Amino acid sequence: MSYVITAYAFRGLKQVKPEHAKQLTYLNIAFGLIRDGRVVTDQLTEMEYLADIRKANPQIQVLLSVGGWGAGGFSEAAATEAGRKLFAETAAEAVTKYNLDGIDIDWEYPTIGVAGIACSPDDRETFTLLLQALREELDRLPGHKLLTIAAGADQYWVDGTHMDEAGKVLDLVQIMTYDMRGGFQTMTGHHTNLYPSSGDLFRISVETSVNMFHEAGVPLNKIVIGSAFYGRKWTEVPDINHGLFQMTKAAGGGGGHYELLSRDMIDKGGFVRYWDDEAKAPWLFNGDTFITYDDEQSTACKCEYLKAQGLAGIMYWEHSCDPTGTLLGAMYTNLNAKK
Repeated sequence: MSYVITAYAFRGLKQVKPEHAKQLTYLNIAFGLIRDGRVVTDQLTEMEYLADIRKANPQIQVLLSVGGWGAGGFSEAAATEAGRKLFAETAAEAVTKYNLDGIDIDWEYPTIGVAGIACSPDDRETFTLLLQALREELDRLPGHKLLTIAAGADQYWVDGTHMDEAGKVLDLVQIMTYDMRGGFQTMTGHHTNLYPSSGDLFRISVETSVNMFHEAGVPLNKIVIGSAFYGRKWTEVPDINHGLFQMTKAAGGGGGHYELLSRDMIDKGGFVRYWDDEAKAPWLFNGDTFITYDDEQSTACKCEYLKAQGLAGIMYWEHSCDPTGTLLGAMYTNLNAKK
């Protein structure tokens, strides 16, 4: 069986080197936006690098990811049949314009306005209707065009959608199993852990998210799990349990790209790397600052898990965070290893 490896590239197409392209199944360009109900792409840069990427890997499939954190317009577009049709038609036009292989929808999040965008309880119904309209429009184009989503990892997502119905028109459901803590919580912990840890107040993990989506009606062979090429950090952390599962004065924030972590912080500069064997996740601590992230070991564990569960594959945010290709290489090696 071949497994999916999806990269999200946010202003990072020029960093998708030939050796990287050869290891990828899908490349999602982030982001198309919604303006006056239309999918627009005039804000995209570096599209000229697509030719070189396709030359390096003629089998790679490139999608336009529409949305992202704080990107509005979804609820309004999905609310009416005319709005859904306009959204779908302009998305298909973007696919044709750039000779793309499909559309990825990153609506953060149906029924929830935490990112400062419009929302409605009706989103639960209209989310599926929007996907169905998009599927119909993409089917008018030559060949099979892919339709995928980036989905939130916790209960709010399955409560705000009908994933059993939505899953029928989707090729892949890519669960954002990162940022599972850090931006809102004042308790340190892993933000992209494979399993729950017994000492953790919050029980979210890759495994719990996969089970949640499967129970909501998504086939396992359509599920893609997420990996983070960046960290989350807390400061002023009590020096107890090497900083793990400790209460802090403020919520967590950005913890640096993997390139920075590997170069300057993993067992360097006063930071020590620790490993949670329950969660299959690493962390760094220097007596005050706690950083949670993915590395080669946790990536390998995720790959073994998805193979054992019969999942479709793995994706990551974001390609430019690891220009050396270390973590992508770990994915490719582990998913293609011979038993």
